[in-house]
Amino acid sequence: MRADTLQRAADKITGLCGRPSDLVSLWQESTEVLARAVPHYWTPCWYTLDPASLLMTSHFHPGLYEFPREWLVSEYYDDDVNQLVDVVRSPSGISTLHEATGGQPSNSPRWHRNMTLGGDQELITRLRARSGQVWGALALYRAPGEPTFTETEKAFLQSVAPALADGVCRALLLGQAKEPEFADSPGLLVLDDAWEVESATPAAAQWLAELPDGDWAAGRLPSSVITLAARTMRMARSPDTRDIAVSRVQTRNGTWVVLHGAPLTSTGTHRIAVIVEPAHPDRIYPLLTSAYGLTEREKDITGLVLQGASTAQIASELVVSAHTVQQHLKSIFDKTGVHSRRDLVGKVFFAHYEPRFRDNETRSQHGRPLRGHPWPLPRA
Repeated sequence: MRADTLQRAADKITGLCGRPSDLVSLWQESTEVLARAVPHYWTPCWYTLDPASLLMTSHFHPGLYEFPREWLVSEYYDDDVNQLVDVVRSPSGISTLHEATGGQPSNSPRWHRNMTLGGDQELITRLRARSGQVWGALALYRAPGEPTFTETEKAFLQSVAPALADGVCRALLLGQAKEPEFADSPGLLVLDDAWEVESATPAAAQWLAELPDGDWAAGRLPSSVITLAARTMRMARSPDTRDIAVSRVQTRNGTWVVLHGAPLTSTGTHRIAVIVEPAHPDRIYPLLTSAYGLTEREKDITGLVLQGASTAQIASELVVSAHTVQQHLKSIFDKTGVHSRRDLVGKVFFAHYEPRFRDNETRSQHGRPLRGHPWPLPRA
């Protein structure tokens, strides 16, 4: 593949990810570009992962709309290579099954599972945003007898992964803004080319009314929104830029929100979408308290266990001793009714993430926004 061809493909994917879109459309359009840049068997499998836990929240694999449950069990309970969490935590963020097995993929149960669908080779790429958060993963396959994935192809996927991650994040936020699920769901504001408000969701009006030096009731936008919109407009007129428009703003009551700017060009005129969300709306930690009564420290340790961290890594991250980590793990196991780390990960996934995973399968087939958080607990 020529370098200029790959560069055009990278620019195309960056452009797709830079504008607001529903997630399935983003994946479908990106798949068309990938098919030319990195030839592969059948169709890719796109995953979303919860950044707080690195557990799967959705998959999109045209032709395999329902992920077999035994494959989920294998992902979270079996001792195998090329598991998603291992790839996304690796230094490179990319791995092939052939490399992970030392050229002997038939030693892996994962290979036998893939071969039932004709996929001899498997390549997994981490989708990690520039912010450092992992929002998903991409799996590509090749049939028996096809050439192995090259270093050039892997380098291309690594180069576009941050843009794809940003696109996933933006699409999930847009879905929450258009179809809110939580009281603090993101809001969507659309400005026309004269800087007038074209539309705003109720959540956007609520968030913007809390920002300083603005007056939503009088129609005066906060300076932070104007600044972000101007920056977004400049970026829209400079197609070579790979930057993203994001800013963090403190509200009148001292909380923080994040503003995301993206250009809208579907009508032929320049318009700006501004998505407003609360900073760090992690859903897993309140869930762990409500469902299992974990303390703050136990929640922190559980989050790291879900992400695949070892005892030594947890101790280093939290600046505590390995013995302290083990004592907390014993308490966590008692409260959650499990006996090992693997059982803990499996229990949290199947209790709180598989319902979301299955709901997203239905949503993807009916044109509804996908969700990136664990399944919410029933309201008291």
